[in-house]
Amino acid sequence: MKILVIGGAGYIGSHVVREFLDRGYSVTVLDNLSSGSRLNLFDEAAFVHGDIMLPLRLREAMAEGFDGCVHLAALKAAGDSMFRPEAYAEMNIAGTINILNAALSAGIQNMIFSSSAAIFGSPRHLPIDEKHPKNPENFYGFTKLEIERLMDWYDRLKGMKYATIRYFNAAGYDVQQRVKGLEMNPENLLPIVMETAVGVRKGMKIFGDDYPTRDGTCIRDYVHVNDLATAHVSAFEHLVDNKESLSVNLGSETGVTVREMIQRAREITGKEIPAVATERRPGDPAELVASSAKAREVLGWEARHSDLDSLIDSTWQAYRNHFRIS
Repeated sequence: MKILVIGGAGYIGSHVVREFLDRGYSVTVLDNLSSGSRLNLFDEAAFVHGDIMLPLRLREAMAEGFDGCVHLAALKAAGDSMFRPEAYAEMNIAGTINILNAALSAGIQNMIFSSSAAIFGSPRHLPIDEKHPKNPENFYGFTKLEIERLMDWYDRLKGMKYATIRYFNAAGYDVQQRVKGLEMNPENLLPIVMETAVGVRKGMKIFGDDYPTRDGTCIRDYVHVNDLATAHVSAFEHLVDNKESLSVNLGSETGVTVREMIQRAREITGKEIPAVATERRPGDPAELVASSAKAREVLGWEARHSDLDSLIDSTWQAYRNHFRIS
């Protein structure tokens, strides 16, 4: 079967492409390389240099004929979205409308969408399951929720089936070390830890150490990117086999504090990793942990690589290889 992966040269996208290739699919990547890397393109996959803001280019690419489309292209910095909502509205919402309309024209009936836990806002209960109230507290989360609503209407009105996969905190790198490109300008904890370990940063900040948690720092649920990738393939196969849309939350169901992540990274890397506690960031809840029960039940999914050591070790190997650290 033929799959189009939009954003397939990015961090998560490249792992998704690799998983589809490993399962025997024919894959085409469409990416504008604004945040993706040519290092993340695989010889077995076709590549189209395109942009979701160019509808004609999308239609030309999709005219090749595909059984499904994975949509991972978006602006994704929650903080930045509060200062540049117009950019996020255009890229995330308008760009997705371009994708959906091009897919309709091409007869593509199965869409896999990269969504986010940001649609939920501050937790009212833990763990966060699919029934949790949706109340995004940043504009990025708002765009993701609006896209989910758009897809639901396209299903109802046009029969386009979709799977929305709500990531919590994606982390780690391919356990077989086949993904070579590092994230550009990362804002997530583990890449910042690694940039500090290799000397790209002189030190790092811990935003708040007075939360009501076991060590005062925020607790987050990290899911390995290889585990995320398997969920995308399973979600596509669910759409093909069952002809019904679905939304699932994906996490490890285990919370890790910021200090725990940093300390274990020091032990695994052998690096000092200087870190200084500063004031809290607005809108950061004390704890976010997912329930992945629905993904297990419906997709048969399991988090095989999402333990703390696998997350850190696979990321360290990627950074060591990139910076040629012995």
